Amino acid sequence: MKDYITENWVEIAGAVLSLLYLYLSIREKSALWIFGFISSVLYIFVFFESKLYADMSLNFYYLGVSIYGWINWHRKNGQFKDSGLHITRISGKEQILSYLFGTIFVYLAYYLVLEFLTDSTIPVADSVVGALSVIATWMLARKKIENWLVWIVVDAFAAGLYFYKGLYPTTILFIIYTIMAVVGYYQWKKTPDAIK
Repeated sequence: MKDYITENWVEIAGAVLSLLYLYLSIREKSALWIFGFISSVLYIFVFFESKLYADMSLNFYYLGVSIYGWINWHRKNGQFKDSGLHITRISGKEQILSYLFGTIFVYLAYYLVLEFLTDSTIPVADSVVGALSVIATWMLARKKIENWLVWIVVDAFAAGLYFYKGLYPTTILFIIYTIMAVVGYYQWKKTPDAIK
């Protein structure tokens, strides 16, 4: 056990920090973006070693979105203050279609790169996780309640992918993520400032 921890400490630390990120997301605490940033740095190394290149690149994206999310969650009337952003829903066909087409575009971009420019062993599954995660994180940064619904799907799918790749702490993390995404959805739905 000690050898396993020593050999996998980066993945274990990333998983623990990711759980803190998730807990703070559910509680609507902007510190989530700090833990998200640090865990993303760790997971860049984990996914590179596992040849999950879409997931690796996704963590570079998370670094940028963590900065954007931190700023966006603090901005109110053009000023930098806490709790400036309220929970909202995706409204209108146009927004729904933009998220749908955005997901398809990101998926195709990931797939083409992974299939033709890397030694990825599972480009389709890796691209699905990457594309859905990009969209869900963007929704979270904008405090769209539907981010949790996307996370439920992508986290459950990712848990199976990580199990297949032998990333057992990350598999456990994503099983917990799936459960907590359900909790997060209902928690946000009960928030007084949420648009019903």
